[in-house]
Amino acid sequence: MTDTIESRLAELGVTLPAAAAPAANYLPFMQSGNLLFTSGQLPMKDGKLSATGQLGRDVDVAAGQEAAKYCAINILAQAKAALGDLGKIKRVVRITVFVASSADFTEQHLVANGASDFLAAVLGDAGRHARAAVGVAALPLNAAVEIDAIIETA
Repeated sequence: MTDTIESRLAELGVTLPAAAAPAANYLPFMQSGNLLFTSGQLPMKDGKLSATGQLGRDVDVAAGQEAAKYCAINILAQAKAALGDLGKIKRVVRITVFVASSADFTEQHLVANGASDFLAAVLGDAGRHARAAVGVAALPLNAAVEIDAIIETA
């Protein structure tokens, strides 16, 4: 499956970055049994946030979806760091998508599709997952989106 995942990433023009180190007193991932939990991943691209501010005020849905995709890319980078091989991913069980939102923004679910669609494109059925999309007032570093994941491993 690793070759399939790596080839799908290549087809999508995605190179996984090095997994981000934690910025405080926490671990970037934790494995318990066959479940891998990732800490929240920000939409980092080339070392910078790809979108900052609130959806509905500073960021439109398309940019939010792109930010969610970068969060998902960083989740896979953490999974690779934890597992050594993306082929050990049995399935993405659940993601939680936090969307920095203005008070009247109600399309968090559409923003979350950026991550959901990407994970399904890369992992096939193993990338289909349960999820929550939650609007919040603010996120670390003024990020527009943050996503964590629970991944079942082989």
